[in-house]
Amino acid sequence: MRAQKITIAALALAAGLALTACQNDDNAMAQGGGSAASSGSSSNGGSTSGSNNSSAQGAAKGSVGKDSAGQATSGHNGSAKSGVAKCRTDDLDITANDATITGDENNTVNVTFTNKSGRSCTVAGFAGVDLKTNAGNVSAKRQGTADPAVVLKNGGHDTFYISYPVNDSGGSGVRITGLVVTPPDETKSVTLAWPGAASLPVTDGSGTSVKVGPMGSAGQGG
Repeated sequence: MRAQKITIAALALAAGLALTACQNDDNAMAQGGGSAASSGSSSNGGSTSGSNNSSAQGAAKGSVGKDSAGQATSGHNGSAKSGVAKCRTDDLDITANDATITGDENNTVNVTFTNKSGRSCTVAGFAGVDLKTNAGNVSAKRQGTADPAVVLKNGGHDTFYISYPVNDSGGSGVRITGLVVTPPDETKSVTLAWPGAASLPVTDGSGTSVKVGPMGSAGQGG
């Protein structure tokens, strides 16, 4: 009987110690938040970790974070503006007309580029201009300052001038037989019928007297 009482007392003591340990663990979890709470699922409405709040605040400020591959990603999304291609020779319908005004010191021919490509394209700078004559080609010299690039929508146009001297020498001069035009930044040329006066005055060979204005310059020179 004495041995049985000692055994019962020992069991009671062990049970009491186990109960005390469980109570201590419960108190610790209630006071410290516990590891279970810090790794809980966000499906219950709570945050999965304190670091998520910092990440959200950083994103709201447009800070730089990391993607799944570890690459830097911007907090702001932007889109690059695509440029408009330059007008190529094959994009353009090129025409020339006599634009001389009676009384002007020099004669003028206007050349117009009309965009026929079906899309927008840009033109800027100077076209290449050569007058074909019975004495060889005469290259026009640039005159004026080029404006910024102009966007030509499909069907849109831009015009520049060619200025050349009046043949008032009384002689036949140098006969003009055609006009060769090369769009800016292009190598492919087109040859047009010459719409202006029939000839240039004979020069002493000191330099060309034919001038070309930049794109958009029609009416500015003479």
